[in-house]
Amino acid sequence: MPKHYRPAGKKKEGNAARYMTRSQALKHLQVNLNLFRRLCIVKGIFPREPKKKVKGNHHTYYHVKDIAFLMHEPLLEKFREIKTYQKKVKKAKAKKNEELARLLLTRQPTYKLDRLIRERYPTFIDALRDLDDCLTMVHLFAVLPASDRENLEVKRVHNCRRLTHEWQAYISRCHALRKVFVSVKGIYYQAELEGQKITWLTPHAIQQVFTNDVDFGVLLTFLEFYETLLAFINFKLYHSLNVKYPPILDSRLEALAADLYALSRYIDASSRGMAVEPKVDASSSSQSNDREESELRLAQLQHQLPSSEPGALMHLVADNNKEVEEDEETRVCKSLFKDLKFFLSREVPRESLLFVLPAFGGMVSWEGEGAPFKEDDESITHHIIDKPSAGHVYLSRVYVQPQWIYDCVNARIILPTEKYLVGRIPPPHLSPFVDNEAEGYVPDYAETIKRLQAAARNEVLPLPGVGKEDLEDPQNLLYAGVMSRAEEAEAAKNKKKMAAQEKQYHEELKMEITASKDVVAPMVTEDEESVPDAMQIAQENADMSTVLMSRKKRKLYEAMKIGQKKKKASVELIEQRKKKLNDAQS
Repeated sequence: MPKHYRPAGKKKEGNAARYMTRSQALKHLQVNLNLFRRLCIVKGIFPREPKKKVKGNHHTYYHVKDIAFLMHEPLLEKFREIKTYQKKVKKAKAKKNEELARLLLTRQPTYKLDRLIRERYPTFIDALRDLDDCLTMVHLFAVLPASDRENLEVKRVHNCRRLTHEWQAYISRCHALRKVFVSVKGIYYQAELEGQKITWLTPHAIQQVFTNDVDFGVLLTFLEFYETLLAFINFKLYHSLNVKYPPILDSRLEALAADLYALSRYIDASSRGMAVEPKVDASSSSQSNDREESELRLAQLQHQLPSSEPGALMHLVADNNKEVEEDEETRVCKSLFKDLKFFLSREVPRESLLFVLPAFGGMVSWEGEGAPFKEDDESITHHIIDKPSAGHVYLSRVYVQPQWIYDCVNARIILPTEKYLVGRIPPPHLSPFVDNEAEGYVPDYAETIKRLQAAARNEVLPLPGVGKEDLEDPQNLLYAGVMSRAEEAEAAKNKKKMAAQEKQYHEELKMEITASKDVVAPMVTEDEESVPDAMQIAQENADMSTVLMSRKKRKLYEAMKIGQKKKKASVELIEQRKKKLNDAQS
């Protein structure tokens, strides 16, 4: 009898009992492939990789418990009900009964994913940890055009745009934005909420084109779940500020495509009006019509807004009911662009700058109707422009390129504007997500920003080409203004004394070594002269340590060494290109 023989009807064991293939799962659940994918996406079930694939390597495996989890899902019965109902509609249309088909479409069963959100994310922190892909997906579909071919409706695009603006308005209001990087793919943002770092990508404001190599059916299923998740998170965040959700926006600003600014007005006004909200007339609360109630609420908000200072709408308003403790980084971000007023030209990325500037304490306006202040306002300090303008030039403001904003945000200081003036080639835009020390190459402009940051903190750094040990020289510290002339003279005297003692010690040590060599020299043989050097001994020790490793650890060690060599080669290539460029410029 073979060793692994199992009689017919005997219970399976091992991987054969713990995993099943996708075709077996479809047969077990009695669903088609599209419905199975949809269920797995909304339930968060993914394929597994068993150590031993009993059915072969060309199959996709799922855990048996995951399939049992899907089998008892109430949403499965709801999908079957919807499929049966769609057959009724199709049958009515086939019989040319348009009235019955229209009636059936109005009564079509629907479903919600609210229960699945609460099931997959028991706490709010769990939802924030899984928000990166959600934000990237929703921001992507917010800029896509509606398409009948891909079943992407206008209503869904508008909903994605509304959710993204609500999220950005909250991040800007709480000054939670930390990093910004403009790349070819889009604009990367990183915010920090509840101690969790959330990073997402926003596409550029250009015409997007659908590609044929992407399955938009799968993406739309993910989008359906992510829309519900982001709505839950926005609801929680807005209620933490004591702001009603969903927000009621100014219809005039919505028509002018200033949704983000309208949300900022709404949040600030709601924060101001929390204490006076119970004083609203009772007759207004008894209105049954939603339209009249919305207009009344908007009129109340407009009355609460300051009319003489439109720029103050972007400022943070202290919460009346709950005092929020701000950390040091939030206070720095909050006051970075304090008391600065920016005006945006038409060609700059308006939505991105409307999100970034208020998040760091700046006041911002733009060309067009609905702007807080006009272009001829004399209090404007910076004019963000991307190309030379033929219009009126104001001497009371600085005309800079948009990159200056992003570099100041990443550096946390106000950088000099000379290199960012209009018509000049700006310095390289450095990524805040890259650790230059770990990569082994520090760009020149990163060194410049580091010195500017140290100057802002009143720290002393070595000059270019000078090591840190040169800071110990009293003469350098005197030039830097760190110590007085009397202290410098005393420090120089002590340094000369220590140098003389050190020189005497080295001379005595050299004499002892010379005397010992004269004694030992006759005893040296030819065999002893062939002793291997230290490098060879170190190499042999390294080889011996790799021999003692297991195969898995040895492969991992070799992969690490290969990665280090590649990183070193890339750094050398960058250095060579930099040298060639400097030679060409000189």
